[in-house]
Amino acid sequence: MSFIEAMQHRYTTKKYDASKKIENQKIEALKKILHLSPSSINSQPWKFTFVSDSDIKKKLSEVSWLNTNKVLDSDTVVVFSRINNIALFEKQIEEGLPKGAVDYYKEFIKPQSEEQIKAWFGKQVYLALGVLLSACAEMGIDVTPMEGIEQKNYDTILNQTDYSTLVAVAIGYRDQDDFNQPSKNPKSRRDINKVIETI
Repeated sequence: MSFIEAMQHRYTTKKYDASKKIENQKIEALKKILHLSPSSINSQPWKFTFVSDSDIKKKLSEVSWLNTNKVLDSDTVVVFSRINNIALFEKQIEEGLPKGAVDYYKEFIKPQSEEQIKAWFGKQVYLALGVLLSACAEMGIDVTPMEGIEQKNYDTILNQTDYSTLVAVAIGYRDQDDFNQPSKNPKSRRDINKVIETI
C-alpha cells in the first residue's frame, strides 16, 4: 500500500476491538520513530509515554471525558508531553546541542515570556504527533488523537512534574462496526484547490 493509500485508509477511530493487540515489534518501531521526530534546533522538549497497563489505562479513562471507551479498548495510549521545567530544558540543550542551536534559543526563544516559551515547546510536540499519526497509517494501526482529556489529571496519574501532558493518542485496531471508518463514513475534505496553492 502506498503512503497516499495509507492516508486514505486512516481515520479517527471511534470504536476499538479490545481483543486485537498490536504486535510488540510494531510498538517498538513506533518508539524508535518518535525518537527520530524532528524539532526546531533539534530541541526535543518532550516525553512520550506508552501506556498499556490495564490499571493505569483505567485511571486515565476516567479523566478522558468522551474518550473513556477509546482509552479502555485500545491496545495502548501514547501520551505526548512537553517539558515544563525550563531550567531542565536549558541544561539539556547546553549538554546535548551544538553552540549554534543553543545560541539560537538564547537569542530568539529565551527572551520571551514563560508562556511563550512553553508554547514553542508545544509546537515541537505537535510535530511528533504528526509523525506518529503518519507512521501508524503506514503500519496499518488505527488511531485516535485526543485533546479531550484532563491533562493535569493525566500528569498526576503518570507522576509527571517536569513535563505536562498536551495530547494523548489511543492506538489499536478498529472494531468492524465502527461507524466512522471510511467504508461507512467517507472522508470529507475541502476541495484540494482551496487548500493547496502552487506558485
